Amino acid sequence: MSQKINIKRQILLPIAAAGLLFTTASFQNDFFEIAKQIEIFTEMYKQLNMNYVDDTNPADLMDNAIEGMLEGLDPYTVYWTEQEVEKSKINRRGSYTGIGANVRTKEDKITIIEPWKDYPADKAGLKAGDDIIEIDGVKIKDYKENAGDLLKGSAGTELSITYTRQGKNKTTTLKREGVEVNAVPFYEMATPEIGYVVLSKFNEKASRETKAAIKELKEKGATKVILDLRGNPGGLLSEAVNVSNLFIPKGKLITSTQSVVSKYNRTYLTKRSEEFEGMKVAVLINGRSASASEIVSGSIQDYDRGVIIGARSFGKGLVQRPKPLSYGTQVKITISRYYTPSGRCIQALDYWNRDENGDAVRTKKEDYKAFKTVNSGRTVYDGGGVEPDINIESAVYSPITTALLKENSIFDYATEYYYKHQFNSMDEIQFTDADFQEFVSWIEKRGFEFETVTESAFAKAYQTAANEELDDDIKNSYEIMLENIKTAKKKEVVDKKAEIKSLLTDEIVKRYFYKEGLYNYQIKYNPEIRAAIEVLNDEGKYNRILK
Repeated sequence: MSQKINIKRQILLPIAAAGLLFTTASFQNDFFEIAKQIEIFTEMYKQLNMNYVDDTNPADLMDNAIEGMLEGLDPYTVYWTEQEVEKSKINRRGSYTGIGANVRTKEDKITIIEPWKDYPADKAGLKAGDDIIEIDGVKIKDYKENAGDLLKGSAGTELSITYTRQGKNKTTTLKREGVEVNAVPFYEMATPEIGYVVLSKFNEKASRETKAAIKELKEKGATKVILDLRGNPGGLLSEAVNVSNLFIPKGKLITSTQSVVSKYNRTYLTKRSEEFEGMKVAVLINGRSASASEIVSGSIQDYDRGVIIGARSFGKGLVQRPKPLSYGTQVKITISRYYTPSGRCIQALDYWNRDENGDAVRTKKEDYKAFKTVNSGRTVYDGGGVEPDINIESAVYSPITTALLKENSIFDYATEYYYKHQFNSMDEIQFTDADFQEFVSWIEKRGFEFETVTESAFAKAYQTAANEELDDDIKNSYEIMLENIKTAKKKEVVDKKAEIKSLLTDEIVKRYFYKEGLYNYQIKYNPEIRAAIEVLNDEGKYNRILK
């Protein structure tokens, strides 16, 4: 026996040593390459700043270098300045000091997107669509840093702002306050037996607020619940696990992460007893439900714990972790991919295998892989995002709708609509087909441009023809083709009427009755919520979907 052990040692020790030598050599090679490239970069950076024909800005050169280095990776691996690091902390905590409004900052103005009820912006009379052009005497167009920082300050401090509304300049003064950003901004009884809970973000308060909301609704008689994750962009992975744990028993896998860096290969299990055992659940998702929202909806679907309703989610299956750098800055790095309990990867775009145009490749539907749910063995698919059990047309974000949102067409039309119509109650607001046709005419006059993938491909082909001096031969055919595409795009807007009308209605209702009014309106009229109520009230249908 002793001789066998010695023989094993004689064999294993050289193998282990070889493995250690290989690992060490590999590490040394990587370290040498990193050191070499840093040395080259440092020298080049110094030479440029000392010898370039015109004056250079060292900070700008470095920012451009950092952007170039990260550009070839994924859009979630980013460099954070000190201000962005602080903003990230605020998002996690869910509290800050300011004016209490969502804003959009541009070079020459700050647009109020949504004033929050009873906070300083609302008290001062600011409305969605107002453009702030001056803060405490500082013109936004002359301010070189992030103008949004001018709105921040200590609680109780005053600021004077000048803003534009419907072409007229106005001024007002307001006091900054502490602002609480709730993870659960709304919860209410949808029917005498069904509770409705909106979970809008996964900050540090997400699971605590979700649990408290459902418990309160249970006390009011709720035996079933609708969890609304539509538009929820995600947040803390730990909170996604904790929210899932409210409906899934202790010791169950919620998600796993995989990476080439072994320390990031982890499994995340539920740690507590299921809080709402036996309670029927419907989860609402759409194309803007991402990351942590997909962990929750994916785990509930994989354990056949509830019915998923709406439209395929965004498809962000990448996990990031911030790493500290010098002077209070950070780099947020994608460290792993996450997988649902059945083994599905939710990531939609492959940033590491791009097409000939340099764009990330999306998994084709015919390449989706089938998986089985844990409890009943239902077939579910990967391919990017969570596919609902019940698809609702109004929940979809098609390319044309996304383009309208990107161009702020939905937002700007709602602003004009607000100042042309007056309503005394939510029930008076019904965005009709006639209203929709008016919107279509409005975007045509506005000159709404939306380049389809087809147009882009034809434009590149035509440019190639021009380079080869063949454009004269095909010019007429090309122009006819563009006109046909233009006609098809107009038809596309009409074809996507359901989803566009839904977004317009939501934006308009919010203008009159704030976010709280919007949720109350949706409980009555929203197609996704109505579908959730229907399936929760139909025990046979609910069980057929899950079993």
